[in-house]
Amino acid sequence: MNQDFSTEHRSGFVALVGRPNVGKSTLLNQLVGQKIAIVTPKPQTTRTRIVGIKSSAQAQLVFVDTPGLHHARNLINRRMVEVAQAALAESDVIVWVVDVSEGLRGEDRQIASRLAECRQPICIAVNKVDRKGPSHSLPLLAELGALLSKAEIVPVSALKGTNVDKLLQVVTGMLPAGPPLYDPETFTDQTERTLVAEAVREQVLLQTRQEIPYAVAVTVDTFEEKGDLVVIAATIHVERDAQKRIMIGAKGSRIKEIGKASRLELEQMLGKRVFLELFVRVQEDWTTKAGFLRELGM
Repeated sequence: MNQDFSTEHRSGFVALVGRPNVGKSTLLNQLVGQKIAIVTPKPQTTRTRIVGIKSSAQAQLVFVDTPGLHHARNLINRRMVEVAQAALAESDVIVWVVDVSEGLRGEDRQIASRLAECRQPICIAVNKVDRKGPSHSLPLLAELGALLSKAEIVPVSALKGTNVDKLLQVVTGMLPAGPPLYDPETFTDQTERTLVAEAVREQVLLQTRQEIPYAVAVTVDTFEEKGDLVVIAATIHVERDAQKRIMIGAKGSRIKEIGKASRLELEQMLGKRVFLELFVRVQEDWTTKAGFLRELGM
């Protein structure tokens, strides 16, 4: 006789996968109800495994945001793809995020082929439905159903939060029965230093746009709490002298703006006043240096 787990607590790891720039990080933030992952228009913003935890009386969902699955040409890209592949292998449920506004690309079909071989239950989150009407979405939904007939499909808007509750309900039903894996008050496993480094990197990417390639890294040199004040020193690493000049800006104008925006974000995140000091360092070809990538957790 099969045991009925419908009233039992469910828990497990849920991998968010997809090609770059389909909205995985925005969706993670919506699912958890906290800003955990940075979000920028640049592809491959997410570089490492980012965990966001959604707890309720009925279930605990441990979402794992991953770098976009893509063809890796260099060391940093290979490390990013390895992170995504490891999250797939370790997950209890897979949520494949697809961008409805762009339709299915060759990369999406390659991901579908890989997912077809996975043992875990799969839910397809068809994202950005706020950008397209039903007449555009329905053919894509039919195509996705043909590609992965075993998958559940839930149209969502990660940006606006549309249908995210439905996605949570569907994914929760796919989880195995089990006790919570983390304290119910925990919403991420990232350290404060990691959250700080990511907050600064987000502002760098947002404010430099096309002037600086995505090959920017941030390390936190000091993090010291003094009552209601947090004193932070961080270094922004670039690969070229020209990038350093762009980052600093005329008479230091750009680095001041990056610092100001980062400080306001960190004060909201940490709930304390923040004194933030930023430095810019040229670290030639850091994206090809295995030792430095390990320091970044990659």
